[in-house]
Amino acid sequence: MLKKNSLRLRIFLSMALLMLVAFSAIAAVMVFQYRKQSAQYHQERLIDKENQIHTQILHVLKQTTYPVETSYIPLIFRQEIFNIANIQNVNFNLFDLSGNLLKSSSVVLDSTKDSLQIPEEILRNIAGALDKRYAQQLEIDQRSYQESYSYVNDPQFKPIAILNIPNFENDTFIERNMEGSLYNLLMVYFIILIVALSLAYFMSKYITKSLKTIEKGLEKTRLLERNEKIILDSPSAEIGKLVAAYNGMIDEIERSKVQLAKSEREQAWREMAKQVAHEIKNPLTPMRLSVQSFQRKFSMHPQQSSETVNEFCESIIQQIDIMSNIASAFSAFTNMPAKHDEHFDLVPIVKRTLDIFNSKHIDFVCQEEQIVAWFDKDQIARVVTNLVKNAVQATAQKAEPKIRVTLLNKDQNVELIVTDNGTGIAQADADKIFEPKFTTKSSGSGLGLAIVKNIVESHGGKIQFHSVEGQGSTFFISFPKSDK
Repeated sequence: MLKKNSLRLRIFLSMALLMLVAFSAIAAVMVFQYRKQSAQYHQERLIDKENQIHTQILHVLKQTTYPVETSYIPLIFRQEIFNIANIQNVNFNLFDLSGNLLKSSSVVLDSTKDSLQIPEEILRNIAGALDKRYAQQLEIDQRSYQESYSYVNDPQFKPIAILNIPNFENDTFIERNMEGSLYNLLMVYFIILIVALSLAYFMSKYITKSLKTIEKGLEKTRLLERNEKIILDSPSAEIGKLVAAYNGMIDEIERSKVQLAKSEREQAWREMAKQVAHEIKNPLTPMRLSVQSFQRKFSMHPQQSSETVNEFCESIIQQIDIMSNIASAFSAFTNMPAKHDEHFDLVPIVKRTLDIFNSKHIDFVCQEEQIVAWFDKDQIARVVTNLVKNAVQATAQKAEPKIRVTLLNKDQNVELIVTDNGTGIAQADADKIFEPKFTTKSSGSGLGLAIVKNIVESHGGKIQFHSVEGQGSTFFISFPKSDK
């Protein structure tokens, strides 16, 4: 889910998560350290109390008038055990070497006295220890309980009893100190979190601002249009490298566009030159044959010279006209005049253009008396002329040729539809009819539909067609009425 969020939110969440993890880690370490110190404190405190009690017990043993033996311990410490307990502020017990209770500083009922014995396992642990001491940790009623056992020696270092100190640990002070430290840590981290999030906000705003500028530049990048370079004020090193790479790509695109345009122009001129050369060569062959035929006829039948000369001249003129038409079409395609768009009524322009053909087989259909559009008058006339001329040629072999020119007024567009019942266009030729060099007629230049397509698209329009071979064709042209 984090991947779907914005970069700014991800920076915020990452910073907050980082602070939370850092706080949790430090808090965990602090709690662990406090607990470790607490255990160490209680252990040292127990050892200290134990040493102090041993010192006072030894002092009592040195001052007593009773024999220093195990059996006299209850008598020797009949009162002294309470004095020592009050001084050290801790209760303790004295057991014989077999683990039986001899004397305790706390009140012990006679009924429970026999049950207070040191277990055999603890006795073995005491005897086996180098320092003749054993301590253990217990939990009683959810309270930590630590007690120690150690030998009590007489002045001659002979063991005569076992000292037991049950020490209920009091962690109130340490817990309160730990809670205070955690509270202070929380306050410090809360302030740091506010500062970090503020810093993250401004940093993310700075980063995303640069990225948004780059995003806008990428969205505007077009292969066939002029692309602007991205300019940022004091970008970071990483963003700067990204911008430099993008600007380098823009330079490379511009260079590629120039090379591509140059290559396309050269290729177009080469193809056009081939087409023109081919079309010009076509009339030369019949011209040559006509000259040779005229030469033979004139030498064999001098009396028919006048008639032969007339036939020869007509043939030559016909071929010259074909070459002239080819040159004119080539000139029209390569030197399209500049557009002179204006608002005008299309209906009379189309009617006058159709009147030139003076054919009863051409029908003009328009439901509107006036259709005002933004176009070049001469170029719309050229479009109609070329399409109708093609339709006339396509229906030349029909017994009943029919050509319909329809002009429609749409909401934002004008549609021009030219329909004929001519020979149609073969399926194999459908993708090539708008190519400058393509023609299906032996005498055609292959430039008429290319010129039409060029004019329509230069005015923001579209041209399409539908054709069935042997049944006819329909050309659809749509272009906007406004210049906007």
